[in-house]
Amino acid sequence: PGGQVLGPTYDYTHRLFDFALMDNEGGSGPDAAGNARLEPEPAASPLDTHMPRVPDILGAEGLMEPEVAPEGDPRPFDLTREPVSFPADRDVRLQAMARGDEGFLLGLGYSVQRGFGGNHPFVGEIRVGEVSVEFVPEELGFAVDLGEITLTECQMVNQFAGSKDVPPQFTRGYGLAFGHSERKAMSMSLVDRALKAREFGEAAEYPAQQDEFVLYHSDNVEAAGFVEHLKLPHYVDFQGELELIRRIRREREARLAAEPETLPEAAE
Repeated sequence: PGGQVLGPTYDYTHRLFDFALMDNEGGSGPDAAGNARLEPEPAASPLDTHMPRVPDILGAEGLMEPEVAPEGDPRPFDLTREPVSFPADRDVRLQAMARGDEGFLLGLGYSVQRGFGGNHPFVGEIRVGEVSVEFVPEELGFAVDLGEITLTECQMVNQFAGSKDVPPQFTRGYGLAFGHSERKAMSMSLVDRALKAREFGEAAEYPAQQDEFVLYHSDNVEAAGFVEHLKLPHYVDFQGELELIRRIRREREARLAAEPETLPEAAE
C-alpha cells in the first residue's frame, strides 16, 4: 500500500566505524572531515493511521486464507487457569508461544526455514506500537485504563498448494511479542504456521509441527529449573542405579562362569 515503510528498526541503519563523523551531529553543515552531511528528509505526508494490512490486501483478492472466528466466538482459553490438553487449539498455542522463550522459538523457526517444517515463508508485515491495557471492575461496570505496553506483531505469508476442497492460496503465521522484539515475533509466526499443518491436511513430521513438543518445552522458567535442579543431590536415585549396575554385572559374571568353555576346532 504505497510502498514499503521501514519503521523504527536498526536493520537498515549504517554502522559507524569512524566515530569522528558524530562530532558535528545535529548540524546540517560539513562534518569534521569536511564532507557534506545529508539530513533525512521528512515524509511529504504523514502515514495513514488506517493503513491496511498486507495480508488483508491479499485477502481482498481471495489469495489469502480467511481469518474466521470459531462458531459462537467463545471466550479464549486461559492458559494460566486451565489445564492444557492435546491436540491444542490455536488460541492455546499462541498464548504459550507469546509467553515462551525467544531462543527456543528462534531455533524452531530456523528449522522451519531449513526445510523441517514444510512451508516457505515471506514476511507479510511487522508492526510495533503501543496498546492500552484496560480493566473492568465488577463494581464499576466500565473499563479503567491502566496504562500502555509496547507490542510487536508479525504476520508471515506462506505458500499452500491447495487441496481437494481448498484452492491454492497463501496461509498465515502470526506472532506477537512484548516490547520491541521483532525476532521473537517472526520466530513465533513461523512456528504458528508450522503448527497448523494438520488443519491443512499436511503431514506433521517435524518438531515445529508437534504442538505437544512445542508447548511443553517453550517455558524457559520451567526448562531452566528442571535442568539446573540436577545440581542438587540425588543420593537415592544414584544409589539405586549403582546397586542395579552392580547386580547386573554379578549376574553376567556368574552366567559366563557357568557356560562351558568352547574349544577351538581342530585344524584339518
